[in-house]
Amino acid sequence: MNFPKKTEAKQATPEAIGQSGARKPRLPLAAKVVYTGFVAILVPIYFRDYGPTNFLYFCDVALLLTLVGMWLENSLLISMCSVGILLPQLLWLIDFGGNFVGIHTTGMTNYMFDASIPLFTRGLSLFHGWLPLLLVWLLARVGYDQRALPAWTALAVLLVLICYFFMPPAGAHLANPNIPVNINYVYGFNDQDPQHWLNQNLYVVVWLGVLAGVAFLPTHWVLRKIYQPARR
Repeated sequence: MNFPKKTEAKQATPEAIGQSGARKPRLPLAAKVVYTGFVAILVPIYFRDYGPTNFLYFCDVALLLTLVGMWLENSLLISMCSVGILLPQLLWLIDFGGNFVGIHTTGMTNYMFDASIPLFTRGLSLFHGWLPLLLVWLLARVGYDQRALPAWTALAVLLVLICYFFMPPAGAHLANPNIPVNINYVYGFNDQDPQHWLNQNLYVVVWLGVLAGVAFLPTHWVLRKIYQPARR
């Protein structure tokens, strides 16, 4: 009489468990906690010294979206922030370095040398320098989502229109001089005086075109070439 052969039970490996169960976190918990701690310090201090409208700046929006993106491990949010600020933050660093050695360029970082703003508050603003590096590392972990270009561009258009129609223009005199004016440079790079070389409405349209064509699109092309596509 032939008996069926007894099959040996295969022991589940950690890899198999990882494949069949919950996906293994791609970002270390320590990075999420440290970044959260930094944002938890920055937000109330910025709110006190600059007011809530400061969080309409592209860089501050990216700071907050990155926090959400890290905890959710959401490649779209992280990719959006990368498309939006990698090149502008490079310009910020160039301007900051120039101001540091006495060479004035765009004026983007003049506030970093304004003694009326608390030194600790200005120190927090150094995130403009290291946030791009963090985003580059995050992309290596989660991949690049090509939907970031249209998503960030749409967000940027919304922010620019809000800042143009509802926020104080360049040259506005406010009770608190640290409240931002000319947010996202919708009146040019001089916060004391709006640009005069174009009709202001036309300038905003041109500015959006420059942002999309010179900053966002080239960054998208480079990131698409460098990083693996994000898993959806």
